[in-house]
Amino acid sequence: MEQELYPNNEGLTFRQMALEDIPDVMVIEHEAFTLPWTEEAFRNELTQNHFARYMIMQYLGQPVGYAGMWTVIDEAHVTNIAVLQAYRGRKWGERLLRELMKTASQLGMLRMTLEVRVSNDVAQNLYRKMGFKPAGLRKGYYSDNHEDAMIMWADLPERGSAYGSEEGSEAY
Repeated sequence: MEQELYPNNEGLTFRQMALEDIPDVMVIEHEAFTLPWTEEAFRNELTQNHFARYMIMQYLGQPVGYAGMWTVIDEAHVTNIAVLQAYRGRKWGERLLRELMKTASQLGMLRMTLEVRVSNDVAQNLYRKMGFKPAGLRKGYYSDNHEDAMIMWADLPERGSAYGSEEGSEAY
């Protein structure tokens, strides 16, 4: 049914996040996370952190998701990835992660890592589908409830291979 409702992800585009996107990102952030980042944190990421790369996923020109990573030497660390609740269930989180991984590869990154709540089976299943493998735990990582985080790693394809050239994406 999802395939019929959203053929070819028509109207879905990706672009680099800008300061003007922060209000929309804050809506997504507060809806998706129990420990949301602040506007100041995103402003600092976009203006002060030269390791940071953030992207916006838009549907018909409206931000519906975002993702971020830090790129250090040849490794990318996913900082956050979220899709508005109203747009979940369309496999757009997968598209967003695929776009982030493609961007990391284009930037010369060889591996990608992230932390995910041990209770977040939906996210873990997505990450496994995208090639991530568990590599350990960070005990008490989340300050709201001291839940453990699973550390996951994935190898990225060499620059210019795999992940294809998806329609509607921009280089960063």
